[in-house]
Amino acid sequence: MKIRATALLLILILTSCTSQKNSETFMTATSGRYLFNANEVLEIYFKESIMLAKWRGNDALELLKVNDSSFYMKALNEKIVFVSQPKMHIELAPKTEHDGILYHFEKMEKGKKTPDEHFRAKEYNKALAGFINIQKEDSLNPYIKENRLNSLGYTFIRNKEYNAAIEVLKINTILYPESSNVYDSLGDAYLAQKDTLNAIKYYRKALDINPEKRNSKKAYKKLTSK
Repeated sequence: MKIRATALLLILILTSCTSQKNSETFMTATSGRYLFNANEVLEIYFKESIMLAKWRGNDALELLKVNDSSFYMKALNEKIVFVSQPKMHIELAPKTEHDGILYHFEKMEKGKKTPDEHFRAKEYNKALAGFINIQKEDSLNPYIKENRLNSLGYTFIRNKEYNAAIEVLKINTILYPESSNVYDSLGDAYLAQKDTLNAIKYYRKALDINPEKRNSKKAYKKLTSK
């Protein structure tokens, strides 16, 4: 804790001696969106030549300039370094807590979106492609966990956003085709939308994988006995 406080004090001393203004060339080169992780963006922009960031729903996070390429971001408690070669990207300055890992955030091409951003734009096929790519690169990535997507689907159901619920749960069935639970949840979404035929179809799929799936068994029997 003492080392961290000392490092922060040193950064504050350095920034107090450095002009927070940035050159036009630097601002043009660094402005834009950086892929913070597989499904999250850190956006860098400038106001009156002062560097600001948008991150995790927070706008106008000021970055304190340490030198011409390094800035301290309080929200991250990290010194970020802009590196122009081979392509513009951000690196976190090494520190003990990183355990020797080099953190590298690529600058995104203009117009590129994360899977979540495609989903919010109702570009469901592109969202699916993005989630599949994440799964190929890292099957344990928390953004594509079955439970996360399932929970998101039920949040949409509770909010009566049935189309969104169905689309996210469809994605879950493609990512996890051998899970009875994903089909059961999709059946629930169709049932909430009063689409009985599709509800029966997906409860049946859940039962094909797990004949003892209690919710599917009960719902399927009720819907098909009418």
